[in-house]
Amino acid sequence: MSSDLTDDFDDDGRDARPSKTQRKKEMHELQALGEALTEMPDERLERLELPESLRDALREYHRTRSHEGRRRQMQYIGKLMRRVDPEPIREAIAEMRLGHAMDTLVLHQAEHWRAELIASDDAVTRWIAEHPGCDVQQLRSLVRAARKDAAASPEQRNGRAYRELFQFIKPLLQEPQDE
Repeated sequence: MSSDLTDDFDDDGRDARPSKTQRKKEMHELQALGEALTEMPDERLERLELPESLRDALREYHRTRSHEGRRRQMQYIGKLMRRVDPEPIREAIAEMRLGHAMDTLVLHQAEHWRAELIASDDAVTRWIAEHPGCDVQQLRSLVRAARKDAAASPEQRNGRAYRELFQFIKPLLQEPQDE
């Protein structure tokens, strides 16, 4: 037996090379990673250390308008992805997706707090306790205006106080809390 053949088998005599199915799975994963790169904003792409050929292929993908042209360009991007280390790209994509998820969470929290603040004085007290740096006078004024607006008949509501309260709450939820 030549040494070239023995390198392809492990100690138990099984084939050590990845199966065709495994290789195809890896190629599909790289192509999916390439697709995620096409959705990434340019400023984030610039921070990644990508080969120029891959950057050019991504730019070309964005310029291409036809469905078939984009499909073929995506296959080419997947081919180029085989030559790069996928880990930094995976981390950048995960970071981007986590950022979107965190933004959505803050919006939901702000909506929840706004509804609670309008509904009860206890919620105002809790908010002030959890966010000691907030402008209490402005908060109470916004809550009062939002309650007054909510109590008005539907055709007399303008929603301004409701929006202003939301805009007051949202940045305070994004600040790191002192534990």
